[in-house]
Amino acid sequence: MGNTPTPHNAAKAGDIAKTVLMPGDPLRAKFIAETYLEDAVCFNTVRNMFGFTGTYKGKSVSVMGAGMGMPSMGIYSYELFNFYDVDNIIRIGSAGAIQEDVNLMDVVIGMGACTDSNYVDQYNLPGTFAPIGSYELLEKAVAAARAQGTSIKVGNVLSSDVFYSADDTVNARWASMGVMAVEMESAALYMNAAKAGKKALSILTISDQLCRHEALSAEDRQFGFKKMMEIALELA
Repeated sequence: MGNTPTPHNAAKAGDIAKTVLMPGDPLRAKFIAETYLEDAVCFNTVRNMFGFTGTYKGKSVSVMGAGMGMPSMGIYSYELFNFYDVDNIIRIGSAGAIQEDVNLMDVVIGMGACTDSNYVDQYNLPGTFAPIGSYELLEKAVAAARAQGTSIKVGNVLSSDVFYSADDTVNARWASMGVMAVEMESAALYMNAAKAGKKALSILTISDQLCRHEALSAEDRQFGFKKMMEIALELA
């Protein structure tokens, strides 16, 4: 706790709950706090990466933006796990479907997260590391989705460093290995959790169907992912 506050997080020891929901968009964090949390208190505005702590169904829960990409998720989740003693981080974000049977607004849970990033190189491992989510959180998320009546898809996702790829065949090649969707943060989150001995899970809503060139609006992405948010809140 001696490392807090940090250059990126103004929270003091005790300001952040043991479970943190992390959307990429800080405005989505603000929306969740205002919509779902009771007695929410803002603990961070540094770089406009809003963070809030409140209660949901009597349980303390925090929500904080993570930004875009693995470097940003890597910084914020590392500090939460290692400096603020957070036990669980649930990423709630958007993803692009690369399978024909995954549709706009579908909820996808990343059991594993492939990546084209070299984020893992820092650990100097003697082989290839497979980033996976917490089975305990996954099991609870599936149960929460069933209770909600929401159909979900569970499987592998891709965390890519590249949003606009110069290679227009790359998605098809990942899809040929059964990868369901592409996003930009989960692998770093899962690696940080593994290294810290903590738990993490990514619950994603499909904002783009890349096979059919379909996409949601920016407003839908900010305010329209309530099923995913409600599933994640049940894990607190």
